[in-house]
Amino acid sequence: FTYPAAEEPTLKSINLKFAAGEKIAVVGKNGAGKTTLIKLLCGLYSPSSGKILINGTNTAAVSKSSCFDLFATIFQDYYFLPMTIQQNITAGTEYDRKRLFDAFEKAGIADKINSLPDREHSLMCKEVYKNAVDFSGGEKQKLLLAKAIYKNAPILILDEATAYTDPENEAMIQKSVSELSKGKTMIVIAHRLSTIIDSDKIVVIKNGNVEAE
Repeated sequence: FTYPAAEEPTLKSINLKFAAGEKIAVVGKNGAGKTTLIKLLCGLYSPSSGKILINGTNTAAVSKSSCFDLFATIFQDYYFLPMTIQQNITAGTEYDRKRLFDAFEKAGIADKINSLPDREHSLMCKEVYKNAVDFSGGEKQKLLLAKAIYKNAPILILDEATAYTDPENEAMIQKSVSELSKGKTMIVIAHRLSTIIDSDKIVVIKNGNVEAE
């Protein structure tokens, strides 16, 4: 994969195979190409050459929405839209309230939501709405976790999901992720050893190549 206007490819000769139900950790230095690899896998980017297959089907041959339905992702670089908490989490106007609050509970953000006058209908993005809720970095990561729990997709992708949390919240999020990942394929970009100790497979990316597996 080569970014537009870049002279050199970010990823080169990547050849990997993941089995359903595996927990895979992707490790490497900053700039090695880890997040690019993940964004290719979940269909946000298309490879400059080569193929990405899911159950033998080339993802280039299926609709983007069908591909997106397979993945629940939590990225380090995230944005919330200027709309309500509920709309950000469920990605729609129709939603299952019990399922939504169950997701809040499992993500450890239910007390915060219940403390708000408008609860899940509270607005987000203070840059747009002066009366929007101001969430901390750790709380935003919990909301992203709630979004992944609500979506309940078969493949879970985490890009350092506990980067902005203290040790207590990190332990809670790790427990929630462990529950969420049961029966699912999970791919984790990891910087902390605690994140990868239970992995079935560890992939080391270095300078855009798979250094070790």
